[in-house]
Amino acid sequence: MNKRQITLIDSQKIPREEYLERLRNLKHKKLIKIVTGIRRCGKSTVLEMFRDELLNNGVEENQIIFINFEDYENKSLRNTDSLYDYIKQRLTSKMNYIFLDEVQRVEDFPEVVDSLYIKDNVDLYLTGSNSSLLSSEIATLISGRYVEIKMLPFSFKEFVKATNQTENFSSAYRQYIETSSFPYVLELLQTPQEINAYLEGIYNTILVKDIIDRKKIADTNVLKSVTQFLFDNIGSELSSKKIADTLTSNGRKSDSKTIEKYVTSLEESFIVYRANRYNIKGKEYLKSLEKYYVADIGLRNFMLGKKSMDVGHILENIIYLELIRRGYSVYVGKIDDMEIDFVAQNSQGNTYIQVAASVRDENTLKRELRSLQAVKDNYPKLLLTLDDDPEADYDGILRKNALDWLKG
Repeated sequence: MNKRQITLIDSQKIPREEYLERLRNLKHKKLIKIVTGIRRCGKSTVLEMFRDELLNNGVEENQIIFINFEDYENKSLRNTDSLYDYIKQRLTSKMNYIFLDEVQRVEDFPEVVDSLYIKDNVDLYLTGSNSSLLSSEIATLISGRYVEIKMLPFSFKEFVKATNQTENFSSAYRQYIETSSFPYVLELLQTPQEINAYLEGIYNTILVKDIIDRKKIADTNVLKSVTQFLFDNIGSELSSKKIADTLTSNGRKSDSKTIEKYVTSLEESFIVYRANRYNIKGKEYLKSLEKYYVADIGLRNFMLGKKSMDVGHILENIIYLELIRRGYSVYVGKIDDMEIDFVAQNSQGNTYIQVAASVRDENTLKRELRSLQAVKDNYPKLLLTLDDDPEADYDGILRKNALDWLKG
């Protein structure tokens, strides 16, 4: 791709509109707003954008308390008593907007959050890079008082907008999967040799700060092997036993219980996502042979190299993340002895989705349609591919270009 043809927009100026809209809708609601997601996906930037909106709409600066606990200058505020006193001294008689960024760095932070919540004229916003933020004991303490906003790195639609590649979506998609969806990578597109170094920093921070240190993991080599295995097998049916057996055969002896602990830790850090299986005919959720997807294809490239560019599974990964962005609960569908890539569920019912790089081969098309045809209800059925062909309808199954769907 000719870099000179790409006009970049500052990554800090791309409005993450879907997340900002949720914050606007929740403003002044007596709920704790908790934005969660993988490190460097843009949580702090979204809060800063929302803070700037408040200031532009007449809120005074002394009504806003914004603390980033990753900043060393705020180290003393990681103590609960110091934090509470600091905030209490700054509360005004008007509405107070309190932003606590990476709040999991504060020892016993739920006590402070709960105390602030019960005060009048307090609108409370938190971010965290680990789902331990909402572990059972914390969720119990603030049960019914919070709403979680799950955040991901740039979607394909956001990436296209940020790089001004509105005329060539295929080229934009190729760059999207070859570089990264983390917002700051936009600043590095002109110096691609720096992208891997940046992704390495994110990867190491997640493994060390969010998993190894927090979980007190001694065998870091097995953890790294598990991570690499999951990255290498996105979209494949896996189990803890299968992973343990594979690692053991490769000289990394482990057991299912340890593997499950490590996989759960990776999920809690939002670096991988688990899709459980759903029996469509029996309408039951299954607890075996789940699939995993990675939060950013760039991280996968960093670990495995671009020789592992499995086009079909990468597309499947991106479709999965987009469904999560759109608010669906996503499962792998099972019907008889066949599989449907995704059963996406929301309050309006199911959407069944098959994903394939190409279905121009007639046998491939028949195979991809077969499982969708076996579903006899009237919910939407989609076949998403990278084929740049007109849309087609196969007795109610809509075949659509995946990039058009991602832009929608």
